[in-house]
Amino acid sequence: MHYYRYSNAEVSCWYKYLLFSYNIVFWLAGVVFLAVGLWAWSEKGVLSDLTKVTRLHGVDPVVLVLIVGVVMFTLGFAGCVGALRENICLLKFFCGAIVLIFFLELAVAMLAFLFQDWVRDRFREFFEINIKSYRDDIDLQNLIDSLQKANQCCGAYGPEDWDLNVYFNCSGESYSREKCGVPFSCCVPDPAQKVVNTQCGYDVRTMTKNKWDESIFTKGCIPALEGWLPRNIYIVAGIFIAISLLQVSTRCHWPLHKAGGKDPVGH
Repeated sequence: MHYYRYSNAEVSCWYKYLLFSYNIVFWLAGVVFLAVGLWAWSEKGVLSDLTKVTRLHGVDPVVLVLIVGVVMFTLGFAGCVGALRENICLLKFFCGAIVLIFFLELAVAMLAFLFQDWVRDRFREFFEINIKSYRDDIDLQNLIDSLQKANQCCGAYGPEDWDLNVYFNCSGESYSREKCGVPFSCCVPDPAQKVVNTQCGYDVRTMTKNKWDESIFTKGCIPALEGWLPRNIYIVAGIFIAISLLQVSTRCHWPLHKAGGKDPVGH
């Protein structure tokens, strides 16, 4: 029987517990994400009927929260146990996963830069699909409202995109009170109002287009995001590179460094 003993302890105790502390925060964050996601699903009745996820035509933001939670929980657990027990296998798994995620992010960023038109078309399709499902899921609705309010935009390329939604469609077949309107998140905020007027977008598209900008945002969210990114590209890129390199170098230093200092000892 063989076990591995390190010929010299080159990792100080404070580094070991620093790594453990860092990863337990990461693990606890994963627990929080999972708890919030499962709570949101329970509130919507998804846990009792999982087919609701497949029936939603748009994207359920809770699914994204749960995926992030599972990844953070798994990696945080591997990092915590690996650091505390000095388990090289767990630390190598943890390190490999972090490096893989880093290079996947880097590849996605490079492909998005090289194929901007394709990404723009896919994002428009994605946005339009979720506009159609705006009233089908409360979390999706809140996500779109937050995006439109934060960027002062409306629809993918303009308020007319809300014709894709059955409730806001201007066709004669619609009997919705929201017909020819837009969600309240498209409305230009009135500083004098302390209470949000959720009906401010009603019938706004029955007016002539030259009066729309008095009541609602007329810029689409895709042009708004395209305008925001170039203004902040260096800040975004700098933060991404700094955090990514810090994570990879810090978290992978120990397992790779210590793996070379083990000597098999037999009994």
